[in-house]
Amino acid sequence: MSDTAELVTRLLSARTWRAFDVAADGRVLAGDDTSGTVQLVELAPDGTRRPLTALPGACSGRYLKGIEPRTIVVSHDTDGDERAQLSLLRPEEVDAPLGTADLEPLVRDPQFIHSLAEVLDDGRVVYATNRRNGVDFDLVLRQVASGEETVLYDGGGMVGGAAVAPDGSAALMTRPGTPALSSQVLRLSGSGTSEITPADEPAIFGGLQWLPDSSAALVTTNTGRDRTGIARLDPSASFPDNVSYLVTDDAHDVSGRLSPDGRLLLVVTDDDGSSRFAIHDAESGAHLRDVVTPGVGVGDFLTLPRWSADSQGLALTWTSPTVAADVVLVDAATGRTGTVASWAEDLDGLDLVAPTSVGIPTPDGETVPCFVYSPAAPTGSSVLIVHGGPEGQSVRSFSPITQALVAQGHTVLVPNVRGSVGYGKRWYSLDDVEKRLDSVADLAAIHDFLPNLALDPARSALWGGSYGGYMVLAGVAFQPERWAAGVDIVGISSLVTFLENTSPYRRAHREREYGSLERDREFLESASPLNRITDVRAPLFVIHGANDPRVPLSEAEQVAAAVRGNGVEVELVVYDDEGHGLAKRANRLDAYPRAIDFLGRVLG
Repeated sequence: MSDTAELVTRLLSARTWRAFDVAADGRVLAGDDTSGTVQLVELAPDGTRRPLTALPGACSGRYLKGIEPRTIVVSHDTDGDERAQLSLLRPEEVDAPLGTADLEPLVRDPQFIHSLAEVLDDGRVVYATNRRNGVDFDLVLRQVASGEETVLYDGGGMVGGAAVAPDGSAALMTRPGTPALSSQVLRLSGSGTSEITPADEPAIFGGLQWLPDSSAALVTTNTGRDRTGIARLDPSASFPDNVSYLVTDDAHDVSGRLSPDGRLLLVVTDDDGSSRFAIHDAESGAHLRDVVTPGVGVGDFLTLPRWSADSQGLALTWTSPTVAADVVLVDAATGRTGTVASWAEDLDGLDLVAPTSVGIPTPDGETVPCFVYSPAAPTGSSVLIVHGGPEGQSVRSFSPITQALVAQGHTVLVPNVRGSVGYGKRWYSLDDVEKRLDSVADLAAIHDFLPNLALDPARSALWGGSYGGYMVLAGVAFQPERWAAGVDIVGISSLVTFLENTSPYRRAHREREYGSLERDREFLESASPLNRITDVRAPLFVIHGANDPRVPLSEAEQVAAAVRGNGVEVELVVYDDEGHGLAKRANRLDAYPRAIDFLGRVLG
């Protein structure tokens, strides 16, 4: 194996941690991917680590509250099929990591999804499931000890977040609104369901958290604003008077996590793909102190920050371009942080690159935010990596792929094209339905900008997953003269066949963003790369999981067959034990070095 190949393998083998929860006694429920997939590990305050699971695929968990002995609810699926099942384990009873058969079933039916929504203080959990008909999601309250269940909501469609009032008087939930990337808040009580915000309001409502006295909830929203802020939501008042902002920043998106005692608020500011944290007073919104983070990176990307039960601190997952992913504890009283779990040794001695931030102009007067990762000895070639979503965001996190490409001498550009979140409501709305190809045009603007970075426009490739995979295929199909190669991972090749064949529970949700099969079919056909496949000149490397419930394998198969039929080079790699992406390290170590070698050969 060459030195370069060894470096790529080492980067892709770097282990990562996740912070899932904090127990009342200070133990941290963490995730560790040493085995190749994320498995549960309990971190004791004295530094002791107890591995808890050895499941076939990745899992996550939360501590139950009000139950002894200490109990964890585990969320797991099968080979990436995203049909989450809920099981229980008790750490004190674990002598060796448990397999699926060793877990105690809580809610299981492998035909359907059971997604954990909230853990309550009294031994109950709330979960969303589509078991009624496979399409619509119901919200269910379950008493863990007795198994007694109450259906809180069965109004159809998808369910977002949920929060039950501490006094048990009502629950709040979010569901998709009518406009693309919008949500609506509903109040659920014994008297029925009522709308707290209108379905047609073009705004996000998320992160619902009741105040301890059940008088109101805190919510992250951008109603009436371009940027998200933290607001108080009064369920007894009418919209829009029931929303009063507590913390805002006109230049940045802001979100928050309320402490269990209701006194403190962790405020997270999205600053061009990095996280800034601060502790605020929850009643007034006043800033108390900044949190001193380990550098420039993100701490709310891989998992949500979790407060300790005593409200003294938080656990979060910290990652940056040079830190794979560590578990970090925050002292709320001082703002100081400490790392309690890290595999930093996996990256010791490597020359990892942090990006510069560049604004790239477009012909219509917009500016595309873009991170540029530059190698020490650039070769003039470049790879443009496009995030998924489409309402996603590229952030300043660790990417072994980015670092491996840079190590090969490629300059890597990571843009947040129009439609991306993190830069305001106006920006993320600029690619909705009939504006879809405007985001594809941003790729051309970036390509035109390459000479300004001393890069060779003839040696530039596209790389992307999911919606990013669609962008790769759209780039090589609609702009064939610009791109030298493409790496498409679980990407959409036809918006029509994607919507026709995606899981039924996802179809209506995705039609809000991409357009309706019934009303917008002509446009969907015109924006589908498959219908321009004869224009494709660039060789392709296509990766897909056989169990993908979001973008069916047929999307990869049909584009590979069409490109191959036109005499253009294409390689299709399918993994039978994966879903929407590659969750298993063994598969990543197989696929990504091959894709990187492919680009090295094509770009020279």
